[in-house]
Amino acid sequence: MKQDAPLLKDIADGPDGGRAFWQDAQDGVRVRIGHWPAAKTRGTVLLLPGRTEYIEKYGLTARDLVQLGYGTLTIDWRGQGLSDRILVDVLPGHVGRFHDYQTDLDAMLQLAAALDLPRPWHMLAHSMGGAIGLRGALRGLPFATCAFTAPMWGIAIKPTLRPVAWLLSWASRQIGLGHLYAPGATRDSYVLSEPFETNALTRDREMHAYMVTQLQAHPELALGGPSLHWLFEALRECRTLASLPSPDLPSLTFLGSQEEIVDIARIDSRIARWPGARLEKVEGARHELLMETPATRANVMRQLAAFWDAH
Repeated sequence: MKQDAPLLKDIADGPDGGRAFWQDAQDGVRVRIGHWPAAKTRGTVLLLPGRTEYIEKYGLTARDLVQLGYGTLTIDWRGQGLSDRILVDVLPGHVGRFHDYQTDLDAMLQLAAALDLPRPWHMLAHSMGGAIGLRGALRGLPFATCAFTAPMWGIAIKPTLRPVAWLLSWASRQIGLGHLYAPGATRDSYVLSEPFETNALTRDREMHAYMVTQLQAHPELALGGPSLHWLFEALRECRTLASLPSPDLPSLTFLGSQEEIVDIARIDSRIARWPGARLEKVEGARHELLMETPATRANVMRQLAAFWDAH
């Protein structure tokens, strides 16, 4: 039986008919999954969010997708949003193993099947969700296509600091300190603590203010910086993914020219060895292409619609 979960409609601004559900992953972790249906559907977009994100943040994106004829299913990954948090201190971004996110993804697909969501199912994955989605596609999950915005196929770290990041994150596990924050990270939410003028997420002032307002209204959704353990798991997963072939699926990736969070070289390398894959670099855009200026968001949606129509 599907169990209803809260959908914070006061901040989501999603299309009509939105609902959220609790779903138990195979290992017993409870995750929250949100669904916005489309009246005249051409399929369903499984939207895989990034680290720190939550269902309500994508209500406006779901509105855009409904106008294109696609329903939206999205998720709070374990350790964030209203899904089960992993540590007693709920603010660090943390996961036991990066592969645990695949268990969450499986739970998402199980709910999609239980709801009999219209097919084809298209993956749209952002940042950390891009790593999770790529691994899922390589596992043969039933996606018809996969699209990415600023996928985390590598983390942007200065070359001189990369060995330090590996060493500190590995050593912290050995001495039981993996729960501590990674260097430079704090318990503060990036959106709430970083001024618009210096933020790396969006150049749209109104969208930045919108994200701030969401977290001010519902601080229980907020997440701080990543733990050392998460950092090690993420670095290791990105390294492993880089050694694997690309899935046999149509692929479209968007990347802002002002990207500062994910590793651009890793994205270029992946696309170069993915037959038929297309990379669209968006001039002036920052990390969150779906939270950018209205013109950028409209451009991304137009290209996504054409991509899905072609497949």
